[in-house]
Amino acid sequence: MRILIIEDDREALAYLVKAFREAGHTADQAADGLDGYALARDGDYDVLIVDRMLPKLDGLSLIRSLREQKVETPALILSALSQVDDRVKGLRAGGDDYLPKPYAFSELLARVEVLARRSGKAPAGEATTYRVGDLEVDRLSHRVTRAGQEIPIQPREFRLLEYLVRHAGQVVTRTMLLENVWDYHFDPQTNVIDVHVSRLRSKIDKGFERPLIHTVRGAGYMVRDGAR
Repeated sequence: MRILIIEDDREALAYLVKAFREAGHTADQAADGLDGYALARDGDYDVLIVDRMLPKLDGLSLIRSLREQKVETPALILSALSQVDDRVKGLRAGGDDYLPKPYAFSELLARVEVLARRSGKAPAGEATTYRVGDLEVDRLSHRVTRAGQEIPIQPREFRLLEYLVRHAGQVVTRTMLLENVWDYHFDPQTNVIDVHVSRLRSKIDKGFERPLIHTVRGAGYMVRDGAR
């Protein structure tokens, strides 16, 4: 499954991202309501996990706005507010499930899987291979090939490439990469990303006629099939 987690508590967010990835799912993240709304509106997610008390745009307003925009991605609300009235408000705002804090991850995972099945987006139907031009990235076997040639790749490089190809044709900022590939929350000017992208380019693009990994000056990176 592709899951978007919108949570302003950094420790809780990091825990959830790690737990879902270890369970074999793809987990993106946002730390405030506005960023979460933008990702949920434009992204192709199977389930949203939304904290109720968010900065910039609260969780109920976020879900209500998505429903007004005809975004029907199933949304599970997490909240320390656990009274019946609180749960009713969450469901009436457009939420599909409501889980009070504290919770067990096993229960959260089970509820997310149920939401995905109900919506027809069960994990079994998820694409396992991403393709951009003659590049293929198999997220289950971690096998990367270009023009039929297998390319050896390290785990961190694979996570970086997977994130880039999953957002093919879109600008991916350094902050997005730090938060979703490295789980870091610090100065996006650090050169750790540039170093890894350079290594990735030497494997993915070197020796091939068309480059796939492009630098978008002042913004970040983009994977696309075409001339630089």
